[in-house]
Amino acid sequence: MGDNANMDSAGLYEEVYAVVRLIPRGMVMSYGGVARQCGRPGRARAVGYALHAAPPKTRIPWWRVINALGRLSIPNNELSSIQRDKLMAEGIHVSEDMRIDMRTYDAEMIVYEKLRRRLSKATPRGHS
Repeated sequence: MGDNANMDSAGLYEEVYAVVRLIPRGMVMSYGGVARQCGRPGRARAVGYALHAAPPKTRIPWWRVINALGRLSIPNNELSSIQRDKLMAEGIHVSEDMRIDMRTYDAEMIVYEKLRRRLSKATPRGHS
């Protein structure tokens, strides 16, 4: 049973990384939004674990994932400051209390459309 759990986690982590790579520069998604686009609604914490487990020097834009309330929620102050600085460098307004306006910057629908187009290209016509 443990091996299946590890395989499931590894598979989910790769899905998370693929979805996070689709978030455009200057946009963000919530942990829950990433989980939904991975087809795993309700697994927001697993998204956080996946991003925490990402290899150092990774090309995954982890800083574009925030909580559903639009807050930077990394408990480590140093990483939270790095996240804020990276988001601000992309043109995202981060308030003094580390909030982002999700109505302005949420990329979930953009990522959804990108995934939908990829799926439609991968599915031959006449097949469902």
